[in-house]
Amino acid sequence: MSDRTYRVIVRGVFVDLDDAQRAALLAVADEHDLLNAAFTDAGTLAYDRSLRAFSFRCVVRQPVDAADDDAVVTASDRASAALADRGVRHNALRGTATSVDDMKINRPRR
Repeated sequence: MSDRTYRVIVRGVFVDLDDAQRAALLAVADEHDLLNAAFTDAGTLAYDRSLRAFSFRCVVRQPVDAADDDAVVTASDRASAALADRGVRHNALRGTATSVDDMKINRPRR
């Protein structure tokens, strides 16, 4: 059985950041700019210097018989783990998944 590939964006809001967490996030904020965000297997965390909202972009591969919403759940788990690794709390996450297999590529005519 083959897999389906999804690009998933998970969004949330940072919660109760203390001064040390703020300093740590701000120290690497340029590396987490939205313009640097990419869909990767490990995931990419993006936020701005206001340290309010964030997004997490990742690629999820799952069996064809799995529901599309399962990709969002998997990506949300990855986002939660990435934030927990940084010692950062967040509010409820929301996500959207797009199947790469369903994307139509419009090629220019020659």
